[in-house]
Amino acid sequence: MSEESVQLYQKRIQIYPRSVKGPFRNLKTGILIVAYAIYYLLPWLRWDRPNAPDQAVLYDLPGRHFYVFGLTIQVQDIFWLAGALIIFAILLFFVTGLAGRVWCGYFCFQTLWTDLFMMIEHRIQGERPARMRLDKGPWTREKILKKGGTYGAWLLVSFWTGLTFTMYWADAPTLMVDVLLGRAPYPAYFTMCFLTATTFVMAGLAREQVCTYMCPYARFQSAMFDHDTLIVSYDARRGEGAKGRASLGKGLKNRDERQTRGVGDCIDCGYCVQVCPVGIDIRNGLQYQCISCALCIDACDTIMDNLKWPRGLIRYTSENALNGKKTNLLKPKTIGYGVILTAAITILAWSIATRAPYTATVEQVRQPLYSQLADGSIRNTYEIKLNNKLTAPMTLGIGIEGLSSAVLDMDGMERITLEPQERLKLLARVQVAPDPTGVGETGNKITFVVKLLDGATANPIRREVPFSMPEDGR
Repeated sequence: MSEESVQLYQKRIQIYPRSVKGPFRNLKTGILIVAYAIYYLLPWLRWDRPNAPDQAVLYDLPGRHFYVFGLTIQVQDIFWLAGALIIFAILLFFVTGLAGRVWCGYFCFQTLWTDLFMMIEHRIQGERPARMRLDKGPWTREKILKKGGTYGAWLLVSFWTGLTFTMYWADAPTLMVDVLLGRAPYPAYFTMCFLTATTFVMAGLAREQVCTYMCPYARFQSAMFDHDTLIVSYDARRGEGAKGRASLGKGLKNRDERQTRGVGDCIDCGYCVQVCPVGIDIRNGLQYQCISCALCIDACDTIMDNLKWPRGLIRYTSENALNGKKTNLLKPKTIGYGVILTAAITILAWSIATRAPYTATVEQVRQPLYSQLADGSIRNTYEIKLNNKLTAPMTLGIGIEGLSSAVLDMDGMERITLEPQERLKLLARVQVAPDPTGVGETGNKITFVVKLLDGATANPIRREVPFSMPEDGR
């Protein structure tokens, strides 16, 4: 008795997207050009710095500094990254609730690189029918040249993608020379090879499989949709009519004839399916594979223009609009996302704009807590850590407040100049007479005051620390 084989996974159907012209295709191309110009050219943009590579955007891990144009981000500013991630998440929810998966269709890295790879494929192998014939045909000289040329161009783009990403972590001109001479660090070669391989596979071979099976966003996007969300939709009432869609034929060549016979405006040309990069038929309704690229809108509008019929058979619209209701975009959910998004952006911008040019911490040295000198004076020792967060030198002055008889001794380091982004650790000794005045007013506390002395405007940093005395019993 033979067992029937059960196929657990659907075999992939190769997709051959057809090219199309229209406003959404132009928008996608424009975004693609801007995105690639920023990504590939930004590491080469110079920015004068006296103590770091002259690169506009540089993530210097060994130095623990992130340079973004004139902004220097240090490790202790990592909360800015958390704030930026929160803003991106809220923005994603906000935009998705309004206009569906526009991120996937226009801005996602997978979409951008896949789009570029498909453009290369189209340029080398030809339009959709030519690519289909090429794949079905035998391995001839023409097929080897076209397939090899396509893979070679993909590999070149993939390598340049990996190399460019690595340039964000090192000085771009220096790294380029080191890579060509074979003396770049091992992590640089590993990163380039890894990103080259993943880019080639994801954008060249897997393509829509990444969006359909690997990306989690495709699965939970529907949780952010509602009846007012603008999505790419097919107007079934207009397209199907009473008797469904039908191709152009005798007695069905103009709208009046078709409406008389109960046939919709859709001529079943399949153009909307042929241009879809994920291979779905938008006429079957909203599907999780749809990335809202709107190329099917361009395709359908092209056909409608040729027939001189109204556009909009496929369009951005809401479920309520398709059902004859009003689309309401100003809902409590949308307003709530907008308020939270505005507040998050404002807080992050304020935090960056008001960042301190330097930091100072003071800690008591607890071994020993205090020393008693021959004249009965009490001495405490403190460790001061200073950090210049600017790319310019600064002069700082250090003083104390709190105990009127306290004397600060730093071996002449009470006034110190820090080099750009210099970190420095100092020892400070504070000595108090046997019977200090003012203890009853302030308690056994002193306050270190660190302030700028070179004319820059910044509030002094005050750090209150304990002053240990024998009667403390500690």
